Amino acid sequence: MKLVRLAILLAVLTSSPVLAAEAPAWSGWSHDLFARATAEKRFVILDLEAVWCHWCHVMEKTTYADPKVQELLSEKYLPVRVDQDANPDLSSRYGDWGWPATIVFAPDGTEIAKIRGYIEPERMQALLKAVIDDPSPGPSVGEAFAVKPATSAYLSKAQRAELTKTFDDSYDDKLGGWGENQKYIDADSLDLAISRAETGDAVATRRAKQTLDAAIALIDPVWGGVYQYSEAGSWTHPHFEKIISFQSQYLRQYSQAYAQWKDPKYLAAARDIARYLTGVLLSPDGAFYVSQDADLNHDTDGHTYYALPDAERRKLGLPRIDTNLYARENGWAISGLAAFYDVTKDPKTLAVAERAARWVLANRALPDGGFRHGDKDRGGPFLGDSVAMGQAFLDLYAATGDRDWLTSAAKAGDFVASFRDEAGGFFTSKTSEGNTGVFAKPAKLIDDQIQVARFLNLLNRYYGDDRMREQASHAMRYLSGASTEMPRPLPGVLLADDELALEPTHITIVGHKDDGRAQALHAIARALPARYKRLEWLDLREGKLPNPDVEYPDLGEPAAFACSNRICSFPAFDAEELKANVAQMARLKPARAAQN
Repeated sequence: MKLVRLAILLAVLTSSPVLAAEAPAWSGWSHDLFARATAEKRFVILDLEAVWCHWCHVMEKTTYADPKVQELLSEKYLPVRVDQDANPDLSSRYGDWGWPATIVFAPDGTEIAKIRGYIEPERMQALLKAVIDDPSPGPSVGEAFAVKPATSAYLSKAQRAELTKTFDDSYDDKLGGWGENQKYIDADSLDLAISRAETGDAVATRRAKQTLDAAIALIDPVWGGVYQYSEAGSWTHPHFEKIISFQSQYLRQYSQAYAQWKDPKYLAAARDIARYLTGVLLSPDGAFYVSQDADLNHDTDGHTYYALPDAERRKLGLPRIDTNLYARENGWAISGLAAFYDVTKDPKTLAVAERAARWVLANRALPDGGFRHGDKDRGGPFLGDSVAMGQAFLDLYAATGDRDWLTSAAKAGDFVASFRDEAGGFFTSKTSEGNTGVFAKPAKLIDDQIQVARFLNLLNRYYGDDRMREQASHAMRYLSGASTEMPRPLPGVLLADDELALEPTHITIVGHKDDGRAQALHAIARALPARYKRLEWLDLREGKLPNPDVEYPDLGEPAAFACSNRICSFPAFDAEELKANVAQMARLKPARAAQN
């Protein structure tokens, strides 16, 4: 029977669509979902979708409107539909599966099947029938592995070598980018390449530039903004969703690339993304919306719509915008805008970023320093909201020297620490999605551990607080233990390991904040290329910095100091001196590969 069912499930990959008329009635996710499923002796089918998702709309129009699919769902299933943007716990758990992601559960919460992407009506019929005939877990589920945290907070040389090889092997030398089918910029992969390029690595420099150059094809030439990805192993077959995570990431990375190489096309790309982010996704309240659909409607898809000029697009109308305002997504946007401000010195950009941060503080803050996700969360609080906002506060502190932002970052860091699991790592949510089956064990996602390790480590650099460093080390020990089990490239683990082991480029401006000369030095420091940077402004009238690990002299006039590897430069009084000092400090950094 299992061989028959396996054949049916594999056949799910090869059928054609059939059009129909209606869609089923969906329920939302609830804590008593599996108790209900057990009482009614039904399977649960979860349609994890996104508002902006083209293939989610196609499945609604075709698959879930198919009469036979409707009949099977009515007979033996509880259909549940969830917006993944609104539910970070479920989207994090099943992020590798799509959107849409289709997960079928037994009444006790055991996973039976997980299907990535669009499922045609006949494929869905076969899947639903196969589960009814034999509800044992299928080949898509796989076996979960238990992570045993390492004793050291650092990767071994062997681990770094293996992770580096997997990362290097995943690069597409022909077209650029990491991976071959869907083309987009993987955030951690490009960050790692840019970090290596800063040390003079010629291969990393070539790869970073090749990828950045190719990805410009994903920017909408009319309205700006970047499409989600391109398919068919090409950069020129985009899926037209415009999602804030991609806008924020690409804005930050093109800005940092411009700082590194001063190539005007990178600044132009950043400007095109910024004008879309602030012109389309910015709400009247000052916070940022989530996304814009790929398609205008069922009849006018993105391929047709986005080929049109501005006037023709507007005549047809605008694709739907998801107007939810989430803390995590706003944190991403603030960090992207801060990086753009660093290289453009545009005060309007900084004003937009600070206004968004103040909106989140006023509307999403929790009493103990963290943040809820949306206006009304089903679960949570979620780890990602407080990590993203904490990082955004650090970026605003570096951009302005305003210590209030650093204080907000520290409060967010304390809240992030409350997600800690003493057995290893950090939980994604403080509340479980359920209490049975796979949900009996709270989720701990690798990407979450990476972000926690990097954020808390940088926060420790600013504060010199051993508690923060220990929390970062706790996440890193989990990553070290997990890295040997994960088959996919994990460049973020290499980034976290580098940052925990090495000091950031540390630049301090010493001078009054109302002194134009000090302001000019701070502007120069902001724009200097250093992806991993600690930038501070010491105005002695405000007292010592939170981590006074260097005693800076008062020279009677504004000066800038660059430090690295426990060595500090002579004071710099102008742009050329500061640039030379920072470059010298970069050369003094030890290579991570040479360390134990």
